Amino acid sequence: MKGFNPLQQLKNFQKRLAEVQEELSHRTVEASAGGGMVTAVANGRQEILKITIDPQVVDPNDVDMLEDLVTAAVNEALKRSQQMMAEEVGKLAGGVQLPPGLNIPGLF
Repeated sequence: MKGFNPLQQLKNFQKRLAEVQEELSHRTVEASAGGGMVTAVANGRQEILKITIDPQVVDPNDVDMLEDLVTAAVNEALKRSQQMMAEEVGKLAGGVQLPPGLNIPGLF
């Protein structure tokens, strides 16, 4: 197969993947819980950048509810971040969707 160099293609893919990861570190997604009472912002590297809590939801007698709202907002933000990364990697891989649960070291 003349002109087919899998090693070079792998190197090109790795280089482009690193570029995509860098780009995604600057893109953000936002999710909220409790009708917007708690909001979490994450970047494309699954890092939580900010959590905003409306003072109205802070009740010292109901800490459990606040914890649940924070957990829900953070989990949804991370889910959206993972979806954003999967979409970009899918574009990079020429539309080939990676199977769910496939864990490539350094990818996610």
